[in-house]
Amino acid sequence: MANNLISFFVFISFLATAFALSSPTASPDPELVVHEVHRSINESISRTRRNLGYLSCGTGNPIDDCWRCDPNWHENRQRLADCAIGFGKNAIGGKNGRIYMVTDSGDDDPVNPKPGTLRHAVIQDEPLWIIFQRDMVIRLKEELIMNSFKTIDGRGASVHIAGGPCITIQYVTNIIIHGINIHDCKQGGNAMVRSSPRHYGWRTISDGDGVSLFGASHVWVDHCTLSNCNDGLIDAIMGSTAITISNNFMTHHDKVMLLGHSDSYTPDKNMQATIAFNHFGEGLVQRMPRCRHGYFHVVNNDYTHWEMYAIGGSANPTINSQGNRFLAPDRRFSKEVTKHEDAPENEWKNWNWRSEGDLLLNGAFFTPSGAGASASYARASSLGARPSTLVPSITANAGSLGCKKGARC
Repeated sequence: MANNLISFFVFISFLATAFALSSPTASPDPELVVHEVHRSINESISRTRRNLGYLSCGTGNPIDDCWRCDPNWHENRQRLADCAIGFGKNAIGGKNGRIYMVTDSGDDDPVNPKPGTLRHAVIQDEPLWIIFQRDMVIRLKEELIMNSFKTIDGRGASVHIAGGPCITIQYVTNIIIHGINIHDCKQGGNAMVRSSPRHYGWRTISDGDGVSLFGASHVWVDHCTLSNCNDGLIDAIMGSTAITISNNFMTHHDKVMLLGHSDSYTPDKNMQATIAFNHFGEGLVQRMPRCRHGYFHVVNNDYTHWEMYAIGGSANPTINSQGNRFLAPDRRFSKEVTKHEDAPENEWKNWNWRSEGDLLLNGAFFTPSGAGASASYARASSLGARPSTLVPSITANAGSLGCKKGARC
């Protein structure tokens, strides 16, 4: 038993090392990611054995085991940027930039934001690692338009962005959003909003998403709690790619996650997104996610609630579902995990959708399609899946964490 436990922690350390940061701008090569895991295993044995005591709090979640065991996490917050996995693993956010402390929860002027506010922080040109002085609820007047190379890090405080427009990541790169509660987001627009120190402009009516990606790349949304927004909780459209959505807790919402703008918008064929270790919980209806055109790795998530379906898509996306736990609702006609949308069967039967190692409970069933083994799945593979029986423990701490300085988070 002891040897098995040691082997388990060795594997966890290897997995965390394998997803280390490589390039802040280049998209990851999906065909090499799993190979990197095995290479790292072979190269890191001696180093990992020396760290076994340090990793004694390992959970099997490779992101969390990369940083959460350290009681001094608050002294090296930027270590988090080395812990990303999946297609968004190269998102460095504000790594190597200075720490910016948000001290003011206000948002009085979206064109000329006050220093110390979240809006003032996110529009700056320089890389910034943004943290919060205390617990706060931020009710934005307009969308929070982010500039590149920013991390919003809510660890150590209870931070809510709620009751107004929320986060927009448009035509920028290298963004990390971690540990924020995002809920009750509303539409904004028909107003002037600043996007950088040098530019502000007119914004039309927004959708009211919790987090909106529009032509964005290298984005990682991790350990956030999201619910009850006007449109999507997290939507990625208009050529966005290199995305990881991980460790989030999502509840009480209809159209949870849209990945792909429209069936006719073919630039989304380049989209690659990893959906990993999330808990899809109470009060969710559909789109966990809904995909178009691109390549989607849905891995080790816990689906405990849906009313219509869990995973859907149109326009021939490649969907690689691995090691998830799907607990179907009790309603007789809502057992199917999948929904092939906007196409007759003679068309969608050729789309590459597969279920591999998923745990299907309470009558849940996944309708696969396509030719089975396909080179397309290489472009929809971004990390090694853990066994689906481990999903409840891997996702047990999904959502924002109650981190305290001087203690393991």
